[in-house]
Amino acid sequence: MTKVKLPHRRQFLHLAAGAAALPAVSRIARAQAYPTRPVRWIVAAAAGNPTDILARLIGQGLSERLGQPIVIENRPGAGGNIGTEAVVRSAPDGYTLLMIAPSNMVNATLYDTLNYNFIRDIAPVASIWRVANVLVVTQSFPARTVPEFIAYAKANPGKINFASPGIGTATHMSGELFKMMAGVNIVHVPYRGNALALSDLISGQVQAIFDGIPTSIEYIRAGKLRALGVTAATRSELLLDIPTLGEFLPGYEASAKMGVGAPRNTPAEIVEKLNSAISAVLANPTIKTRLAELGGSVISGSPADFGKLIADETEKWAKVVKFSGAKPE
Repeated sequence: MTKVKLPHRRQFLHLAAGAAALPAVSRIARAQAYPTRPVRWIVAAAAGNPTDILARLIGQGLSERLGQPIVIENRPGAGGNIGTEAVVRSAPDGYTLLMIAPSNMVNATLYDTLNYNFIRDIAPVASIWRVANVLVVTQSFPARTVPEFIAYAKANPGKINFASPGIGTATHMSGELFKMMAGVNIVHVPYRGNALALSDLISGQVQAIFDGIPTSIEYIRAGKLRALGVTAATRSELLLDIPTLGEFLPGYEASAKMGVGAPRNTPAEIVEKLNSAISAVLANPTIKTRLAELGGSVISGSPADFGKLIADETEKWAKVVKFSGAKPE
């Protein structure tokens, strides 16, 4: 019988270490080659929505960086949950991404049951943008400043109606945070979309809205609506003469943060490659200028930075949702 020659212990350990390293080498090789086909970027909102506009703007630059088309796919419905779940159920290979919006941080508490856990099931890739809302009122509204608005609301509890494009939206939550911090009773009136809410505000059917600067700025400039206060921590470059709400309610901050996510277990090497490419796009002066024109500002950082931001925002809005008693439609 032929005697099989076994490798020496040192040789065996060397072979074992090499075998163990193969998956890591394979992952790195795949990440270096990525992407080899178009990447699908799901936006859980309708076309023309500010979130959609942002994705298309960044997607163009990202496509140039990665050398593959970035295909924007709109999947609205259920407050953003339909599009988000589609990404959660996708293969974790970097070819399906999610545009993360404020609704993702709100829905974790707003909905009693979801088919996914957002923080667990979506890997943060990169933050992109911060955009503020602005408290605007009809031109006939008696208050001309934030302190006057608060005083009027306290003297007339339940008499001020503020509109929003729907329950759980950034507009709605900005108003609920204001109610909580100012100690006022103003009534939320949800609409099915921002256009209807603004139309009724301009016609005087409702008195106020905490609207996104990109969608309200032209009405403010045209004198159809009056801006009282910006919801961000700092004044907006587009509305430098308008104070922040935090100047009268210390600690108030309600800007919408957006970014990119991927399915859980997407290889770290691919996440890092995407983060690096997105950061490069955001550093482009043309992109920065365009984002500023839309009323927002760039926020960039590592995937871990974005993960912390998501966790902090989720915790913050959980308190506001519970205070408001809001329930999804």
